[in-house]
Amino acid sequence: MSNEIYRRLVDLYAGGELPADLAEEMEIAAYKDRELAHDMHTMKATIEQLKLDYDEPEFTEESYHRILMKLYASGAPVETASPTPMHLQYQLPIAG
Repeated sequence: MSNEIYRRLVDLYAGGELPADLAEEMEIAAYKDRELAHDMHTMKATIEQLKLDYDEPEFTEESYHRILMKLYASGAPVETASPTPMHLQYQLPIAG
């Protein structure tokens, strides 16, 4: 792959979101390209530091309703769709 593609994948590499074979390929390419290696190292260090400093956000039922009300208030066309329960789907007999 070209270095341009590797440069676009740096953020996925740093977040650990790439498959192992592609991450290994990027590390090999970084061994040959100092700028790519620097980008990969600094981005990975930054993401690791952010994960240590901040807890993951907690999304609760209250959060869901607060966001939904803000969307309604802003006039966004919001339709919450829930699947039809199976007990409401009666099988009709085949008329022969």
